[in-house]
Amino acid sequence: MKTWNKVASAGAGLLLGTALAGPALAQTVITLDTPEVPGSLDPSKISDAGDYALAVNLYDALMTVLPGGALAPELAESWEVNEDATEATFFIREDATFTDGSPVEASDVVYSYDRLMRLNQGPSNLFAGVVESVEAVDAKTVRFTLSKTFAPFLATVPSIFIINEEVATANDAGDDAQEWLATNPAGAGAYLLKDGPSGSGIVIERDEDYYGGWNESPIDEVRWIVAPDDSTVRSLAASGELTMVSAFRAPETYDALMEMGRFTQEDTSTATAYLLKLNTQLAPTDDVHIRRAIAYATDYDTIREVIYPGEELTGPLPPAFADFIPEGLPAPEFDMEKAAEEVAQSSYAGAPIPITLGYVAGTQFEEEISLLLQSNLEQLGFEVTQQADPWARVVEIAGAVETTPNVNQVFFGPTYPSPDSMFFSQYHSDSAGSWTSMEWLEDPEIDALIDEARSSGDPEVQAAAYGELQERIVDMQADVFLLTLTFQLVMDECLTGYEFVPMQSVPSDFTRYEWLCD
Repeated sequence: MKTWNKVASAGAGLLLGTALAGPALAQTVITLDTPEVPGSLDPSKISDAGDYALAVNLYDALMTVLPGGALAPELAESWEVNEDATEATFFIREDATFTDGSPVEASDVVYSYDRLMRLNQGPSNLFAGVVESVEAVDAKTVRFTLSKTFAPFLATVPSIFIINEEVATANDAGDDAQEWLATNPAGAGAYLLKDGPSGSGIVIERDEDYYGGWNESPIDEVRWIVAPDDSTVRSLAASGELTMVSAFRAPETYDALMEMGRFTQEDTSTATAYLLKLNTQLAPTDDVHIRRAIAYATDYDTIREVIYPGEELTGPLPPAFADFIPEGLPAPEFDMEKAAEEVAQSSYAGAPIPITLGYVAGTQFEEEISLLLQSNLEQLGFEVTQQADPWARVVEIAGAVETTPNVNQVFFGPTYPSPDSMFFSQYHSDSAGSWTSMEWLEDPEIDALIDEARSSGDPEVQAAAYGELQERIVDMQADVFLLTLTFQLVMDECLTGYEFVPMQSVPSDFTRYEWLCD
């Protein structure tokens, strides 16, 4: 927190199992909480916002995303797209270097993309069947050739983080360097790995030679300390340990921190939806009437106004995509009588109905929402089992229909600034088996509409497809649309630079921050 002396702050370093040795040198060090440390630092395996928070600091991409969603140069200084949008050529900065000082070249981009597709994880599903080839035209020019028009292609490019091919191949044990890259970054990002990852946290430090340059008061070191629950967060903040508190904590926790007098709070409207994802292939939520009953039995006002404040959500697209939301889409409604009518129409009527409600362990507000829903469902004849799992376990069990709970609490925001990001990753069959698609829709009509919008360069065709998608998904009741996230960020009053970026919806790029106090 604040400006630290490395010798004086050694005790805090012990939280991560490593004392901070070396000569006395004042540095700006900030500390954040995290529910858990990602299982891998491999940028080709990014799955969620926690993974992205580290990758965006350890790696760079050809392009980045600015507040408001505009695309901007990063490793690439410029790019060109041909007339039919089937070729995109990127020109890499002459001064772009990896953290070991070697130049970033087109061959590194080719390697990073090809490796991503070989591993078939992370954002690879965005490009499968879309990108025909990636070739190095010369040392500083790389060309993507598409097999068909893909309207949001440029918006997806920031999800391809570039790996140092020479370093990765030197540490390849026949596994595409997966084991090595899980704990050793090989990127061109602004920060270096200093300590971890471990079960207690991870530390990154500023690369003074970063090709992108630095502001006048940069953040020298960033520490994430594992805090599995809100009480731990409050304790760490009270001790003076925390500089910034992660999102997705209970409102009471933010209130407690604000009373400490050294924090400021930023509340930002986002493009992130908070959903109950309903497993449409597992009994009893394989019955649309049961899914509608759950939606009617959800007390939206209590959730949005008391348990976890947020804005209204009427369907798959948050209000940030208002231009694509069709008129007349019905708003979710809390109505226990209608819920009972839906149960009576279901194939499970007339007997107790077992159902499992899943949520992330240690997340106070998710537990409260799940208990509130349980109380309402039990009035309708459901036999409720609560299933609290650590986030890593949630990701794991989402890989099969049989292990995915009936009801799953998930925040999902755009991973690239396009409505396609909200539809493809959640509802397309090619995305099945991930935490983003716990609905298990696998519906040919849904797939066809998503593909139609992706392949058209006509805004009217896209808008029509997106409108029909929303109407169909709402009618199927694939999800319960709880709210649109109001991103709450509490940070030390000396820290500045936060701006909401609609890519992964997290304020994690620490090159954008400055420390204002002495």
